[in-house]
Amino acid sequence: MKIVVLDGFLVARGDLDFGALEALGELVYYGYTAPEEVVPRLQGAQAAFLNRTPICRAALEACPELRFIGVTGTGVNMVDLPAAAEHRITVCNVPGYSTAAVAQMTMALLLSIACSIPPLNAYLHAGRWQKPEDPEIAGTRLFELSGKTIGFVGLGAIGQEAARLAAAFGMRTLYYQRRPLPPGRTAAEWRPLEQLLAESDAVSLHCPLTQETERMINAKTLSLFKDGAVLINTARGALLDPAAVAEALDTGKLYAAGLDVLDEEPPGDGHPLARHPRCVVTPHVAWSPVETRRRLIDRCAGNLRAFLQGRPQNVVTPLL
Repeated sequence: MKIVVLDGFLVARGDLDFGALEALGELVYYGYTAPEEVVPRLQGAQAAFLNRTPICRAALEACPELRFIGVTGTGVNMVDLPAAAEHRITVCNVPGYSTAAVAQMTMALLLSIACSIPPLNAYLHAGRWQKPEDPEIAGTRLFELSGKTIGFVGLGAIGQEAARLAAAFGMRTLYYQRRPLPPGRTAAEWRPLEQLLAESDAVSLHCPLTQETERMINAKTLSLFKDGAVLINTARGALLDPAAVAEALDTGKLYAAGLDVLDEEPPGDGHPLARHPRCVVTPHVAWSPVETRRRLIDRCAGNLRAFLQGRPQNVVTPLL
């Protein structure tokens, strides 16, 4: 079979490759694919892999030989899943591959804010530390996480791991999701969303991007936050209304935000959060330690192998 990797650069990055797929068919690799290149590049392909390249209904209709789409990640919002199901195309993702890495980034962003690492690092690198009584150092706020409350919106595998790490720092952990977990599954306490926002010193997002969750952090929900709270987002950028978050940062309603994701990637020059002085922002890299990416490639190959053997796994295509 012909296997096309549409945008492998973010996964391979020059230190890994997709050799695990070569044993399964003829592999054609592209580091990046523009939207207008999707259909030409998928002609004659039976299997496609993608990370952030969108595949819409029109593209699926124009590629009649396509039978399998492998998402090199967990989120599947870039694929028109109902259209894929209608065309009998199996779509699989890779759940759980980045649990440790993304939970680690969640705490790294929170720690960077609590310890004021970005401004202090910039201060020192600029050569401004000249005397021990420097008022610029004295005026930089640091705070302890121990004794603070953190609320997790979504408590899947990543949320649970991040909650475990937060508890290790002495934090009280709360969580919200529509269906509370059975007793004993987590030490975090369930709260309705409004109560969680009001109680939490830090709020961390770990939910998928859906029609219901898009821009769930907006002017209305931000008004429920505790004054001076911290917002962390390692899930999807479009969970936030960026203008509303920027205003909350400007007014002090939010003390700071730690973001690994933005609604526009890469962000334009005028993005309200990408260069905001009260934001610690990284370029959607929480999932990308080399160990994590190696695991991802191996599991992608496993998904295609299972599909070819007639026992597909990690299927996200809806039943019609």
